[in-house]
Amino acid sequence: MTEFWLLLSRVFSWVFLFFDFAGYFINWVLFVVGCVLFVYWCYVLLVDVGGNKDKGYSSSTEGKNPYYDPKIMRKG
Repeated sequence: MTEFWLLLSRVFSWVFLFFDFAGYFINWVLFVVGCVLFVYWCYVLLVDVGGNKDKGYSSSTEGKNPYYDPKIMRKG
């Protein structure tokens, strides 16, 4: 019976070492993914939106759908 508990102890210690390594590995993978997403976000902000390129944007619905329409909202 003692042999069984010693075997179970070795199995548990191996499992905990595996989970420790897997957590460490997943932590680095998530860190790298986060860094890549951050660099992509900075690229989009600087290249696609930077240099006042957004000033040439015109909205097709601007002014057509106001938040307050006096025809709909009347006082008493």
